[in-house]
Amino acid sequence: MRYISTRGQAPALNFEDVLLAGLASDGGLYVPENLPRFTQEEIASWAGLPYHELAFNVMRPFVAGSIADADFKAILKDTYGVFAHNAVAPLRQLDANEWVMELFHGPTLAFKDFALQLLGRLLDHFLTKRGERAVILGATSGDTGSAAIEGCRRCESVDIFILHPHNRVSEVQRRQMTTILGDNIHNIAIEGNFDDCQEMVKASFADQGFLKGNRLVAVNSINWARIMAQIVYYFHAALQLGGPQRSMAFSVPTGNFGDIFAGYLARNMGLPISQLVVATNRNDILHRFMSGNRYDKDTLHPSLSPSMDIMVSSNFERLLFDLHGRNGALVKELMDNFKQTGKLTVEDERWTEARRLFDSLAVDDAATCATIADVYRDCGELLDPHTAIGVRAARECRRSMATPMITLGTAHPVKFPEAVRKAQVEEPHLPPHLADLFERAERCSVLPNSLTDIQQFVAAHGNRGKPL
Repeated sequence: MRYISTRGQAPALNFEDVLLAGLASDGGLYVPENLPRFTQEEIASWAGLPYHELAFNVMRPFVAGSIADADFKAILKDTYGVFAHNAVAPLRQLDANEWVMELFHGPTLAFKDFALQLLGRLLDHFLTKRGERAVILGATSGDTGSAAIEGCRRCESVDIFILHPHNRVSEVQRRQMTTILGDNIHNIAIEGNFDDCQEMVKASFADQGFLKGNRLVAVNSINWARIMAQIVYYFHAALQLGGPQRSMAFSVPTGNFGDIFAGYLARNMGLPISQLVVATNRNDILHRFMSGNRYDKDTLHPSLSPSMDIMVSSNFERLLFDLHGRNGALVKELMDNFKQTGKLTVEDERWTEARRLFDSLAVDDAATCATIADVYRDCGELLDPHTAIGVRAARECRRSMATPMITLGTAHPVKFPEAVRKAQVEEPHLPPHLADLFERAERCSVLPNSLTDIQQFVAAHGNRGKPL
């Protein structure tokens, strides 16, 4: 399997090199040169498989030629063996033909564990094989950071630097990052917003001279391995509910467009999906594109669903690449213009093509809390605010009551107590492995919104506390 850049000017790479590169050298994102496609008979034959075996079947084509089957199987079994629920991604029914897929049974109680538990193990495998060290640099709006640290902290070959917006993540999210102490773990609170963090990560990948010869590795969803791992649970859900013999619809709470792009890929790989609902909060750049062909920057507003407080969705570029016939030069022109003007539209026929599959809704804080309260009253399920936005969007955008509608339950409600309190329902308790979270010591560095300061900090603290 070879991978190409969405901007068409970087060399094609194999899976191992894409995993370690993260962002392409031309500033684009890597995507498979050719997407594997499964027959309905193949997909049907996977019914009843344990999650790690299903994951092997779905992901094997993406890693072919880079890792032996036996090694990949062992990594997947270990990855999903740490999840607290035997089904790994269980489905809960809310109403007639309406479901939530719980993706929060991993170590950090968020869907990011599905990809980052795997990513950490893959990095360890390839860096050990190469005899190399690497620096992980990531930005988080809340959940990616803790999942990346938890997934990679035992890797002997990496130093981890995670940027989060100061005072703009929930206390549970912050403590899940800052209470994991280790010589190779560094949490940095930036005096800015998530987009500032994300821009500094991208700028650092574009010019890595500050690392003095060390390799920079991405853990954000710009890294293809993140997207690859998220494809699996779409197949998993469909197989639980009568797929592939019947079509499915999914509602996805999304800020950076990675999780829902994985669903788009699952459909293109042969899984019958008739509808994908983009569920956003008031930071609604994706909704404005899907509903009106306007992908324009706007003011970023803090919300009760902070993991979606994002102004620019990195993975949207991967969809643009497909909508423009995989023409990297066209995508580069679009993205360069967007960087200069903060505005982007596409030709009507390309936007119409996207609308055949995608619907969208922006949900404010009041409607989010109302949905938490309604679902808890009606069926006793307690939703986190992001999942509540997904459920609200699913109900308002649903095209067919005959098609199963599955909302991705992206996080455990215990991570967002403010939203739960405002919904006036009973607050959940931390699970046993996090019961003492609020008593644990924290370590975090608060830095100004400055690329120079960030890069100097990384250079001074890498190599397990020694200057790079």
